Amino acid sequence: MKNRFISLSVILALCLVSPAQDRFSAEDYFASVLKGGERTQIPSGRIGLAELDERKNAVWQSWCRANHAFAEDKLPALRPLTNADTLRWHLPPVLEADSVMPFYFGTKGERPAEGWPFMLYLHGSGPKEHEFATGYILCQRFDDAPSLYFIPQIPSEKHYRWYLKGKQHVWERLLRQVLAGGQADANRICIFGISEGGYGSQRLASFYADYLAAAGPMAGGEVSENAPAENLGHVGFSFLTGADDFMFGRDRLTRRAGELLDSLQKRYPGEYCHSVQLIPGRGHHIDYNPTTPWLRSFVRTPRPLHFVWEDFPMDGRYRSGFYNIQVHERDTTGGNERTRYEMTVTGNVVSLTLDRVKYVTVEREQKWGIPMVQHTSTARASKGKFTLYLSPDMVDFGRKVQVVVNGRRVFSGYLKPDVRHLAASCACFFDPERLFPAAVEITL
Repeated sequence: MKNRFISLSVILALCLVSPAQDRFSAEDYFASVLKGGERTQIPSGRIGLAELDERKNAVWQSWCRANHAFAEDKLPALRPLTNADTLRWHLPPVLEADSVMPFYFGTKGERPAEGWPFMLYLHGSGPKEHEFATGYILCQRFDDAPSLYFIPQIPSEKHYRWYLKGKQHVWERLLRQVLAGGQADANRICIFGISEGGYGSQRLASFYADYLAAAGPMAGGEVSENAPAENLGHVGFSFLTGADDFMFGRDRLTRRAGELLDSLQKRYPGEYCHSVQLIPGRGHHIDYNPTTPWLRSFVRTPRPLHFVWEDFPMDGRYRSGFYNIQVHERDTTGGNERTRYEMTVTGNVVSLTLDRVKYVTVEREQKWGIPMVQHTSTARASKGKFTLYLSPDMVDFGRKVQVVVNGRRVFSGYLKPDVRHLAASCACFFDPERLFPAAVEITL
């Protein structure tokens, strides 16, 4: 019962009176969210900036308690990686039938005051038991302590791709539990992998970039359309491939990723820190040791004042949002699947451009027909609905804020901090660094 004790101030923060209900419980709301049921409408509860930190903490603690009470496969108690047991998580049968993911979960070194840097490692596509055992050995050897590791085995060799929907479910459960657990540093999350894990970590880095400090695919090479480089702003990105790794054009696709990131870094100085290298004289097997020490030097920027996000489906599934944008409806004109958002905050003006995006392949690898070079064409989005979340470190709440979308002013006024925005952004991002007290609803 000790963990259930809530002070009077926290009760006042979490329980709001409304005509429709005598008492609103954030914990009940979050429990409904976690179960995937219909989300209860959150009543308004205006808050002052002086109490913002207290309210954010109350909402976050309510979220953590709801996660603790939610019936699902859980992460184990922390123990050294060298003594970690093999544990298992089940994938939802509707996403991947008869699939169970074994994993190791353990620490290296002593816990830093701010929490453990968190490392997700993805193995290659050989026999899965062998790859799993090899990955466990490699991760113990990497010079990246202190760190907290999650080392999974692919659940099924019939579905040997780390980006499929069943695995997306696992990654989001993993991020949610790691962040709610409070042991990991929310701003030091990294993902990396080798061979098939290189492909997977490149895709997942683009898809989940807003959670990451850094990413490090090795011996891979994804087609641009599968892992848009634009999404990697504010993410330290290492990519190592053998210069003679010609299979499936991995050398050329790695070089292409470097070219795209070079171009983005010139256009947006300081936002696309990357180290893309083709290792001379090496084929598919390279030295894996340099990657994780490089990744661990990066710290996430959770609320950037500028970013580019290509909202794309991975295995047919979209993210619900990215950084401080939550998407409700997309512009599907002409069968469009992708929308590029660019947000820039200048003073108290938030400018966004939304474009539909299409990829055009201009060069293919001759043997396998894999797209080597792709260009994009864009057209202004004319439909869509999304929520723009904002916080006092992004704009001055004491002055009027303007929001301009595709050159049209859609909002001008004072933002109104409200508990419902804290709860809604928490439910969307499950991230202690992205609890936003204000929001602007936008419909094109």
